[in-house]
Amino acid sequence: MQQVKSAYVHIPFCVKICTYCDFNKYFIQHQPVDTYLTSLIKEMSWAQQKDLNTMFVGGGTPTALSEAQLERLLAAINEHFTISGEYTFEANPDELTEKKVALLKKYGVNRLSLGVQTFDDALLKLLGRAHRREDIYAAVRNARKHEISSISLDLMYQLPGQTMQQFEESLTEAISLEVDHISSYGLILEKQTQFYNLYQKGQLSMPSEELGAEMYQYMVEKLTQHGLHQYEISNFAKDGHESAHNKVYWKNEAYYGFGAGASGYVNGIRYTNINPVNHYIEHVSHGKRPILTEDSLSLQEQIEEEMFLGLRMNEGVNKKRFKQKFGCAVDTYYRSELQQLEMKKLIMNTPTHIALTAEGRVIGNYVFEQFIKLK
Repeated sequence: MQQVKSAYVHIPFCVKICTYCDFNKYFIQHQPVDTYLTSLIKEMSWAQQKDLNTMFVGGGTPTALSEAQLERLLAAINEHFTISGEYTFEANPDELTEKKVALLKKYGVNRLSLGVQTFDDALLKLLGRAHRREDIYAAVRNARKHEISSISLDLMYQLPGQTMQQFEESLTEAISLEVDHISSYGLILEKQTQFYNLYQKGQLSMPSEELGAEMYQYMVEKLTQHGLHQYEISNFAKDGHESAHNKVYWKNEAYYGFGAGASGYVNGIRYTNINPVNHYIEHVSHGKRPILTEDSLSLQEQIEEEMFLGLRMNEGVNKKRFKQKFGCAVDTYYRSELQQLEMKKLIMNTPTHIALTAEGRVIGNYVFEQFIKLK
């Protein structure tokens, strides 16, 4: 059996539904939250491997839970698992009260990922976020007061109507908080979101791709200047604060997924849980795994994922590790593809790693596609 050292736990409830979000989430009012937690805890109890290196609790919004519900979840995670390394909770700034931070600290959470998105109140309102600029500062203060050892902010760019100046100002404020980690993504209009529907009706104006690229390049330079090194296409960290859990995904390693709509990857099988909360509860309450889909990856598919996930990291794909996993050399398997990409100066092919160049990061998706072999 493959060793599993990481787990993701999904809390699909939100106090407010954001206009851009397509994750599995539900407005928390009138939802069977306590019954859901009972099922979630039962599903976690079925895990065969209990000693973990990383745990990530996301959503939805885990901090949408009441203090009593939050403590119940935290106690259950500690009952069923031993977490030796990074233990992350996602949080909305306005929900991260001092009492909730104290609870997280009490049960061993050592990393917070704050859904900030922007420091501009007008843009926050447009995004459907419940928090405002001052809530971000209060959340970071509370986290520091209770000695949470690593704090990460999520920022977005290329937002509807966002100017370069607005993004620069948000980035400057984020840097001023001296957090340990920043994740920043350009907005993608996903189907089944309010933003997508407005855009289809011509009621939403988006910045150009050129402006989006300018924002990205500015961010890379600015964060690097202030001691947050880029270690993945969209992630920047102070030394010692890279996300160990996210590296599990990018290194294509195994992890459990618990909760409605959660995904996992174990023994070469990618699986996704049932989305609707009531259906999830029904399955688990009857002792059935709440699986919606299972996909057993072929060797070729595993190799392809190894490349396009690993290349997201600045260090790139480790050649020794590739050969240990797949029994062949990456330089042999992808000889022509690597030669073409190196000629175009989109990758660096060193004796130990294959990594994107700065030019390659800008058009990463194009590079990734070159490693998908036609069946």
